Amino acid sequence: MRSSSSTAFSPNPNLALHCTTMKATSEVPTKAPSFPFFSNPKITITNFPQNLAPSKCFSATGATNIVPILKANNALRNDDVEGSGLSSDPLLVVVSFYKFADFFDHADLRKPLKELCEKLRVSGGIILAPEGINGSICGTRDSLESVLGFIQSDERLKGLRLIESPVSPEEEALHHGHTSSSPLAAGEDAPFRWDHVRVKLKKEIVTLGMPSVSPIEKVGKYIKPKDWNALISDPDVVVIDVRNDYEIRVGKFKGAVDPCTTAFRDFPSWVEDRFKLADSGDKLESSGSTGESAKLTKEKGSKKVPRVAMYCTGGIRCEKASSYLLSKGFEEVYHLEGGILRYLEEVPKTESLWEGECFMFDKRVSVEHGLVQGTFKLCYGCKKPVSDADMESPEWEYAVSCPYCFASKSEEEKERARARQSQFEKWGIIGGPDKGRRPAKTVDINGHSATQMSKSL
Repeated sequence: MRSSSSTAFSPNPNLALHCTTMKATSEVPTKAPSFPFFSNPKITITNFPQNLAPSKCFSATGATNIVPILKANNALRNDDVEGSGLSSDPLLVVVSFYKFADFFDHADLRKPLKELCEKLRVSGGIILAPEGINGSICGTRDSLESVLGFIQSDERLKGLRLIESPVSPEEEALHHGHTSSSPLAAGEDAPFRWDHVRVKLKKEIVTLGMPSVSPIEKVGKYIKPKDWNALISDPDVVVIDVRNDYEIRVGKFKGAVDPCTTAFRDFPSWVEDRFKLADSGDKLESSGSTGESAKLTKEKGSKKVPRVAMYCTGGIRCEKASSYLLSKGFEEVYHLEGGILRYLEEVPKTESLWEGECFMFDKRVSVEHGLVQGTFKLCYGCKKPVSDADMESPEWEYAVSCPYCFASKSEEEKERARARQSQFEKWGIIGGPDKGRRPAKTVDINGHSATQMSKSL
């Protein structure tokens, strides 16, 4: 799933992400915590259930209004950091989630949700829209249970589709503000900014540019990861990657069609171009003729109807894309339940049809099987993934440009990027101690002008 949070500027490569051994525990709150600062009387946190089943990936099946996030074996985790100088703060996790729902009053949730995340030091990003909620957040397990339980206290948002990823002890140290270089730099390399959460209001939780397309009304058939290989190995099934070109560059399923889109909103145009109405206007056919394109049609009665299997990072784009295809007359539309992330977690590498790594919309940049840290880094000039080979290119300049954006950037833009990097290296934050704000002018008691440092400190 595409993370709703924007990737903040960071001057350093991502730290390695390691899976941490975890075990289930029955330590679950029996009573909902009280958050008196909530101002919306419609939204409450109630009925925290007990006996939660441990799982790393979750679906709508059997969902309750609190999400069962595993408790960590902190003893094991403390062994990992013993003698390393790192803090033994509670284990962190990253949870990505979404739910399509009829959520016309979505704006009412923004303020209390943001306040709760800030109070519990949960970072990341969340999008609220009339069609539902989409987010990716990082925090301790107890904090995330409280936030996700609060979200699901609204009946319409129960059954969030979630995927959990681990966070390494090193990233935890950054998240909690421990760094050897500068206290001002704390968290710049964590999966999300340790001190910041964005809760945004938008027209769509994933932008297709067609608000009328609603997965609430109709959606394709979910295929579990264990059944995915058999489906996409069928020669009569076309496999479509609905992600963007820079994501597909990092990795994809064997034989999948690349629509070569730069944004999800381009997907409908690609469908219109690839599948055209023939002669009488009642036949769907492919405009392609070779390779994977030749599989895009299947004779069925008087129509050439494609059987389509789609996938994306976490499943959210496929839900909307499948709804769109069904509205255009496609009859057999399938999509990978839980997306690539669940597949990489559940399907052994020896049986996998996945090639490469999976791009992530946070500072992990990419993950491999088991959801462990990948090898790709991020170009902070264009926020696109770069490989080790890309960084050998003469067009690569750290925090400034890469082979994919070098030609499109002016010298003025590159100089501004160099200046930002210089500020970070000197002060630990962009803009220096006053975060780039101009010092405020004040007048002393003698009428002389004086300069006062910005209040941002």
